[in-house]
Amino acid sequence: MLAIVLCCAHVQAADFYKVGYVQVDKLLQEAPQTAETGKKLEKEFSPRSLELDKLQKQIRELETQLDHDRSNLTESDRRLKERQLNNSRLEFQSKQRELREDINLRKNEELALLQERINKAVQTVAESEGYDLVAYSGVAYASKRIDITDKVLKLLGKK
Repeated sequence: MLAIVLCCAHVQAADFYKVGYVQVDKLLQEAPQTAETGKKLEKEFSPRSLELDKLQKQIRELETQLDHDRSNLTESDRRLKERQLNNSRLEFQSKQRELREDINLRKNEELALLQERINKAVQTVAESEGYDLVAYSGVAYASKRIDITDKVLKLLGKK
């Protein structure tokens, strides 16, 4: 009888694992590092963005001037101004595309760093509170009882 009790106790103990769940999207939105990253990227790319704004203003001025002076220009002068305008538009589009690509690259770099910090924070919470399993995404349902997202956010806020 003692063997049966010990066997049942072992089976029951094996059934109780501490499981946690983390809402990654919530972490990415609410982590203080997200706002810091946004400000950092804005500061990094604002000079180029201002340059684009200035170029766009110049293009508008060229368009206005060409529309205004069109009737007074010779055919060759009109074509020259139209060519300058088209070249300015192409330059603007090229710089705009380059800026977008550079911003996306930097966002991805910063996101990778943030994900690394989140992983470390999740691991720290899991180890310090004795979790056997912590799931991220791909979970169809997780009760609030096993959601450790707020604990991870709290830890991220301390760093």
